[in-house]
Amino acid sequence: MKSEIIRKLKENNGYVSGQQLSESLGVSRTAVWKAIRRLREEGYQIEAVRNRGYRLLGSADVLTETECRERLAGCRLGSPVYCFGEIDSTNVRAKLLAEKGAPEGTLVIAESQTDGKGRRGRSWVSPPGEGLWFSLVLRPQIRPSITPTLTLVSAIAAAAGIEDVTGLPTRIKWPNDIVISGKKAVGILTELSAEAQETHYVVVGIGINVNMREFPEEIRKTATSLYLESGTFFRRSDIVAAVIKRMESYYTTYMETVSLEALRDEYTKRLVNRGREVVILEPQRERRGVCEGIDQNGCLLVRGEDGKVERVISGEVSVRGIYGYV
Repeated sequence: MKSEIIRKLKENNGYVSGQQLSESLGVSRTAVWKAIRRLREEGYQIEAVRNRGYRLLGSADVLTETECRERLAGCRLGSPVYCFGEIDSTNVRAKLLAEKGAPEGTLVIAESQTDGKGRRGRSWVSPPGEGLWFSLVLRPQIRPSITPTLTLVSAIAAAAGIEDVTGLPTRIKWPNDIVISGKKAVGILTELSAEAQETHYVVVGIGINVNMREFPEEIRKTATSLYLESGTFFRRSDIVAAVIKRMESYYTTYMETVSLEALRDEYTKRLVNRGREVVILEPQRERRGVCEGIDQNGCLLVRGEDGKVERVISGEVSVRGIYGYV
C-alpha cells in the first residue's frame, strides 16, 4: 500500500485527500494515515493539511522497499526487494535467500556493508548513505561453465544505467569494472551455486560509488564517484532503478541465445581496453599485447608481440593509463 500511496502522490502536483486515497486503495482512512506515518519515518516529506489532504514535498536519499518497488513497477527483475540498513554483505544475504528458494529477480540492497567484497577476495569500501550496494538473484538455465559471461552482461547494464541517469561517459575495463575518467566507479562480483551441468542460481553483486566526496588514502588515486565526476548529487534510487531496467533488457537478450554475440558491439564500444596496450598478469609471468576486443564468450582478445591473437579467459589485466599503470 505504501508504494501505491507514493505513486498517487507523485502523480498529483497538489493535494490528495485521505478519502480519495482510501477509496482508490480500498482501505480505511485510518490505514492511510498509518501508512503515511510509516512513509515519513522512512524519510518522505509529506505535508498534511486539514480539509485538503496530503502532498509529497520530497524524500531524503534513503533506499527503501517502498521507493524501489515504485520505481521498478512492471519490471520482472528487482522483485521482491529487500532493503537493509547495515549488513555484512548483500551477496551473502542474497545467497542465503536464494538457498531458501528466492525467485529470480530478488533484489537485496543495503545502506552499508561491514564486509563488502570485491573480486579476488578484496574488500570493498561501503560507507552508509553515499553509495549503492546491491545484489540480484538470477536463475539462468545454463551450464555453470558459461555463467562468467553474465558478469559482462552486468557490466553493460551498470554502465548504461549510470549513463542514462548521469550523462557521464562510462567505460568498461575488462571484464567488469566501470571506469570514468580513468578511475574505478563501479565493481561487480558474480557468484554462483552449481553442480555438474546444472546452475542453481547466480548472484550478481554491484557496488556503485554514487555520492562519495572522498576516499581512503590507499584508493584515492584509483577510485572515483559519480558526484566527483559531475559535481552533482544523485538520488541512489534513480541509479538502481536504471541499472535494473537495463539489466532486464540485456539479460533477456542474452538468454535468447545464451551468448554475448548480440551484445558484443554494445560491450566493445565501451571497452576501455580496446586498441590499448595491456599487461596480462599471471603468478609466473607477465605478457604484453594490444587488446582487440572480446569474442562471443567474453574472452579478451589480445594480439601479442608475435602477432598472434590470444584468448584471455581470466586473470588480472592492467591497461596503460588506467588505475595508475603507465
